Amino acid sequence: MFDRKLLKNFDWGLLIVVLLLCIYSLVVVTSASHALQTGSYKKVVIQAIAILIGLISIVFICLFDYNIFAKFSTFIYILNLIGLMLVLVIGKVSNGAQSWISLGPVDIQPSEFSKLALVLTLANMFSDQEEIKSFKELIGPLVYVGIPFIAVMLQPDLGTGLVFIAIFLAIVYISGIKTKVLAQLFALGIAMLPVGYKLLKPYQRNRLMSFLNPELDPMGTGYHVIQSKIAVGSGMFWGKGLFHGSQTQLYYLPEAWTDFIFSVVGEELGFIGAFLLILLYAVLLYRAWRIAYNAKDKYGMLVAVGIIAMFAFHIFENIGMTIGLMPITGIPLPFMSYGGSAMVVDMMAIGLLESISMRRQKINF
Repeated sequence: MFDRKLLKNFDWGLLIVVLLLCIYSLVVVTSASHALQTGSYKKVVIQAIAILIGLISIVFICLFDYNIFAKFSTFIYILNLIGLMLVLVIGKVSNGAQSWISLGPVDIQPSEFSKLALVLTLANMFSDQEEIKSFKELIGPLVYVGIPFIAVMLQPDLGTGLVFIAIFLAIVYISGIKTKVLAQLFALGIAMLPVGYKLLKPYQRNRLMSFLNPELDPMGTGYHVIQSKIAVGSGMFWGKGLFHGSQTQLYYLPEAWTDFIFSVVGEELGFIGAFLLILLYAVLLYRAWRIAYNAKDKYGMLVAVGIIAMFAFHIFENIGMTIGLMPITGIPLPFMSYGGSAMVVDMMAIGLLESISMRRQKINF
């Protein structure tokens, strides 16, 4: 039975920020998907439905003590692997990646759910572990992360693979690790870079080269970032106004409603709109960090830290790639980019944060 007294510790500020981001998303997706021009609001409706399902998931997750996920960590991990393997067998190919499973009219992206599954299971793995004093102690966790990492790279989905690494590093660091072991871990990562580069598909390698110099292939792999930078720069301080961005409305900006939605914000709402969006993200990450800091146990703290790492990497990488500071990897901007699976997973992560916040201390009456 749910104890209503737990609502005393519910973080309403976090929920308000998320709701503001969702409203922002619906407005910008309407413009980016050219709904007013075409009269088709399909993408906006789908985004609204995903937000509604996500809000319901927040309420549902809050009903349970987050520690229940620790008890089912093995099951969650296996279910995660099954989902990732199914994609490789029956997955739908879109934009060069085999990342979706079609269930009638709905396309589900298991790699999005795998991020949250990895947070929950890694947090459980390290929750009872003291400071990591030797590299040998990391071999098991590295294998644990390596299996789903290889699965998503086979799709191929470089963005999700990088998110896995960010989550792993954040949880390992906060768990406690000797500086010497951390240095060895980074040395291993650097040593594996040539191997990782060889595993990339040709178009992914070309994207990396275009990141360094987009003008090498301005009509090919460099096209996205060139058009995105034009869009963001042309917005200047106040922007061109919603539904009036030339790059967006004239279809020069590819994937405007998904990967490059920040470019739409920059062009149509200018520096002010972009600053407001980044400010909302700063508040979101701050509220999440407070929840991690005040968590009643190490498992709750690590789950919150893993979620923070997931959100922070998505925000930094997505915004960075739209302004040419990061290579294009195709990961969505949390609560903003069009996409049902990503939106629902983001909301589920908020539900977990709220569950941790609500149970951060014993309440005696």
